[in-house]
Amino acid sequence: MYSIIGGDGKQYGPISDAELRKWISEGRLNADSLAKGESDSEFRPLSAFPEFAALLGIAPPTLGTAPVLGARVEDRELVAQKVKVPAIGLIISASISIVMSLWGLIRLGSVREQLQQMDAQLQQLNNPQLQQFIDTVAHFFSGPFGIINQIFQLIISILILTGAIKMLNLRSYQFAFAAAILSVLPCITPCCGWLLGLIFGIWSMVVLGKADVKSRFE
Repeated sequence: MYSIIGGDGKQYGPISDAELRKWISEGRLNADSLAKGESDSEFRPLSAFPEFAALLGIAPPTLGTAPVLGARVEDRELVAQKVKVPAIGLIISASISIVMSLWGLIRLGSVREQLQQMDAQLQQLNNPQLQQFIDTVAHFFSGPFGIINQIFQLIISILILTGAIKMLNLRSYQFAFAAAILSVLPCITPCCGWLLGLIFGIWSMVVLGKADVKSRFE
């Protein structure tokens, strides 16, 4: 998407690449018309945009190409630095959540043994209603629901970890942003990982919301 300065001195846009090319073809814009892309901070002549050189009848620059590409590489490195800390934070929080989920699955067997001991102690209280209530709740969380819950948290944590790695490498913007959103949602990852995920997830969404960052993702 581009913004342009018309012959009347007014700013128009954002307009698409196809629409801008149409305006050039119609003679509404020329090589001296000022424009800027989403990631540009200042307006520059259309003649400075290599992608429109052929349409404007301008030979694409040869010596000037290298600095443009070099500038883009430099911008990409700057963006990589911006996402580095929040991405690593998400990787750490997701890794903690994965370990906690796996540990929760392993502990389900020992929880059943603890429940048996609790049953024996509750029988001494001679309160059948209390014993039945506690048994129902305990068996619910240590039974199929407990297994499904731990597996669900494990899957979500793996998705967050994958998205954070993609974010660190500036790949798949949508996946990276989705991982940041998942990390701040409560009750879908173990609490220890979620507390860190909340901090770095919000940080990641703020960084990913910037236009210059989004434009550098592959």
